Amino acid sequence: MSATDRDQTQDQGRNSLDLPLWRRLRSAPRLADPRRARSRLSEFYAELSAALPAATEAAEMLAPDPGVRALLAALADHSPFLWRLAVADPSRLALCLASAPWTRLDACLATLDEACDQAQDEAAVMRALRLAKQETALLIAVADLGGVFDVVETTAALSRAADGFISAALRFLLREAHQAGRLRLGDLATPEVGCGLTILALGKLGAYELNYSSDVDLAVFFDPDCAAISGTMEPARLFVGITKRLARLLQERTCDSYVLRVDLRLRPDPGSTSVAVALPAAYCYYEMLGQNWERAAYIKARPVAGDKALGAAFLATLTPFIWRKYFDYAAIADIHAMKRQIHAVRGHAEITVDGHDVKLGRGGIREIEFFVQTQQLIFGGKKPRLRGSRTLDMLEELGRERRVTGEAVADLRAAYLFLREIEHRLQMIGDEQTQRLPQDPQALRRFSRFCGYGSEKRFRLEFTHHLSRVSHHYALLFEHAPGLDASFGSLVFTGVADDPETLETLARLGFKNAPLAVETIRGWHFGRRPAVQTPRAREILTELAPRLLQAFAGSGDPDTALANFDSALARMPAAIELFSMLNSNPRICELFGDILGGAPRLARMVISHPHLLDATVNPSILEASVEETAFKQRAEHLLQNSFGTEEFLDAARDFAQEELFPIGLRLLSGAIEPIAAARAYSALAESVIQTCLAYVERAFTAEHGRAPGGRCIVLALGKLGSREMTAASDLDLTLIYDFDLERPDSDGPSPLHAVQYYTRIAQRLISALTVATRRGRLYDVDMRLRPSGGQGPVATQLGSFLDYQNKEAETWEHMALTRARVVAGDPGLGAKTNEAIRAVLMRPRGEALRRDVYEMRGLIARAKGDKDGWDLKLAAGGLMDIEFLAQYLLLGHAHAEPELVNVSTFAVIEIAGRLGLIDAEDAGVLMKAHRLLTNVTQILRLTLEPGDNPRAASEAVKRRLAGVAALPSIGALEGELLETRGKVRAVFNRLLGRGQD
Repeated sequence: MSATDRDQTQDQGRNSLDLPLWRRLRSAPRLADPRRARSRLSEFYAELSAALPAATEAAEMLAPDPGVRALLAALADHSPFLWRLAVADPSRLALCLASAPWTRLDACLATLDEACDQAQDEAAVMRALRLAKQETALLIAVADLGGVFDVVETTAALSRAADGFISAALRFLLREAHQAGRLRLGDLATPEVGCGLTILALGKLGAYELNYSSDVDLAVFFDPDCAAISGTMEPARLFVGITKRLARLLQERTCDSYVLRVDLRLRPDPGSTSVAVALPAAYCYYEMLGQNWERAAYIKARPVAGDKALGAAFLATLTPFIWRKYFDYAAIADIHAMKRQIHAVRGHAEITVDGHDVKLGRGGIREIEFFVQTQQLIFGGKKPRLRGSRTLDMLEELGRERRVTGEAVADLRAAYLFLREIEHRLQMIGDEQTQRLPQDPQALRRFSRFCGYGSEKRFRLEFTHHLSRVSHHYALLFEHAPGLDASFGSLVFTGVADDPETLETLARLGFKNAPLAVETIRGWHFGRRPAVQTPRAREILTELAPRLLQAFAGSGDPDTALANFDSALARMPAAIELFSMLNSNPRICELFGDILGGAPRLARMVISHPHLLDATVNPSILEASVEETAFKQRAEHLLQNSFGTEEFLDAARDFAQEELFPIGLRLLSGAIEPIAAARAYSALAESVIQTCLAYVERAFTAEHGRAPGGRCIVLALGKLGSREMTAASDLDLTLIYDFDLERPDSDGPSPLHAVQYYTRIAQRLISALTVATRRGRLYDVDMRLRPSGGQGPVATQLGSFLDYQNKEAETWEHMALTRARVVAGDPGLGAKTNEAIRAVLMRPRGEALRRDVYEMRGLIARAKGDKDGWDLKLAAGGLMDIEFLAQYLLLGHAHAEPELVNVSTFAVIEIAGRLGLIDAEDAGVLMKAHRLLTNVTQILRLTLEPGDNPRAASEAVKRRLAGVAALPSIGALEGELLETRGKVRAVFNRLLGRGQD
């Protein structure tokens, strides 16, 4: 509203400037309890006559006039707040009634300015402000209830008063800063001019539409380069301090009550900025991160205090942000989503009277305002006439522009005036910030009388009529917008305040910390994460949020799912691809929530590679074979392309991720058993090694030719060798080669000796498997199980390998060899190596074997510990005990029972039990324990990072861990693991610890 518009509005109320307010009274609310009201009024007049001489103007005016008596009786009956103001100071009441209302309002604010200009301390300012608030509140209410002011004049008067309070308080603080040497002001008579600080009013105050008990929405900005700032003062500290003190002057409650509730949260990203924002930072924010709801908020913005010229220049600069010149259909979609979020408020589905919220409820004030503002946002860029701040003015303009029907204009205007008057009556009762009608029937009947209705039934009919008309036109405005699945409750994340209904909805969905969830999502809209710093990303997110939250709720641990997603967004440079995929496919979104809540490790894989979610909608991927030959066939396509090295490495990592993810999904969903997942992970790793070795050999041959008679294999040990890999397993590898000793040099353009040749092939293979590219890593490779351990060569000639195993290798190295398996390379050399390894394993051994195995286990326990019950490998009685027992049985008895030579720990125990090498009961204990521990380990490695404490994991992860063991809780699982490890350790000590300390 421009100054001219405001003056014109005020002039409408000054048609009879010579008539005091009491002579212009035209109405008064109906009494609900006439006896009590008249009794209170009689007491007041009795006290008045005793306190004031009969001849005084106040006594003469207050006593005889029936209009005044009727109005005061209504205050006594309906409004404890206004009645207290009236009886507390009869002279003040008389002064209000004896003056023309606009004249008295201006005089009151002038008196306030004078008092604040002369005040020497905060206490004096605070008292002056509160006394002015009391007088203006009484004056405007009397003019409103008496029919002197209509709704428009009432809101304009309330806004004019608030402007005066804010300006007077700020001028005092600016003068004080000048006197303290923090500012150098040019003219103390007008300290705000050139002060470097500007205060914008938004919301209802910005549009001159303030209600009786509304917060005032203020945004405070400062010019850090303003010449008025003292050279020794840091601008942000100075103006933040002034802003905080301003808020305290206005809203702190004293014995004289308060002035205004101040809301400073409409500044840029209030969760991460100070209460006063530097203008350059504000320009940057709105240019890069400003949201559509902020555009809507700035429709009503105006400078209200401080350097108004600075504020006007700032708003002018924001014009392109607020008013987009061309239709922006992405923005329109976002506006539609904003509307549907607001429409989802609980209790919004039906129109009621008892307890209805006249602002936020269905058919309420918010719908009318939103109806107008959305059309302004969409069309105001091309139609400057649609850029006004006042709701009714812009509603009329929309009608003139034929953007809405004449019927809609008439219905919405009538409803707006009606509902704003109801809102005022609600707030007059106790000076409370409420918009909700009484729920109690008797209280509602009383309130209908306060609103001037002789019949509660008539009030109900008129109330529901207006709500119905608003709801009808509101629905038509967005009838072609796609639906928003928020049937489970309100989900409103626009703005800066927590919607109570949204908090209730999130609590029902299972969020334990609903306020944190709201703040997290609001932070996304403010662009606090790199992935959501584009308008398009935030607009898709607006549409996606309800579905995403429902998916998080379905995970069983929505707080963790949300936290994991937020953490992932912090690391992602962009998220539009992921948002679009989740938004377009409910099944994927549901699965995504399940992963985030129940498998954070798997979730990080998805966050980094959103296209992996394609697997969930492609049945052929989830049903693909997980046999070794199938993985090998699918990997062969990598060798059919003419890749450069970097391209090949990226392609290999893409292939591995695209195969790893479905295995994890199938394990997570129960589609495959953990033992099948272990074999699948192992088969995938084998196919990747085969492909990488083939590529490395092909590239190396082109450069260096071939070593005569040269061939090599990759020998896998550890979990790959035994086909027991998990989602987090590394690779225990060694490369073995052979060549023609008579012709050791390769035959290429750059010949190499065979030893160097295969050493470099081994190095390139390790690099191909481990180096991090833009697609990530493949595997960690551990070469320490090769001959001579970490000090030996990375590639070993077959003869040297066999010589070492037969002459130098220690017991622990032969134990590792029990799980050795050729996974890639020349078949002939592989067969020869397997045969040689088998011979080593079948060699007869003496009593020293048992002692060596037992001592090796003790050494590892001392070095790495065995007390952590959740370290299922190293804990006493854990997997290592079972594996060591299996290796002991194989090495000790394979010379007599060749059937024992098997890379599978479980199979060795089973065969040993069947052959009677150990007690059948012990074999049963070990096999059952191995199955339990490996099953739980598979889920641990799928869901958590190695070393994470399952006890600190999400409830969803705990349920999955317990579920894989068919147990009801994590506590029951811990008990089962403890008992199982005890049994395993008893068997271990019985078989290997005889005679040991």
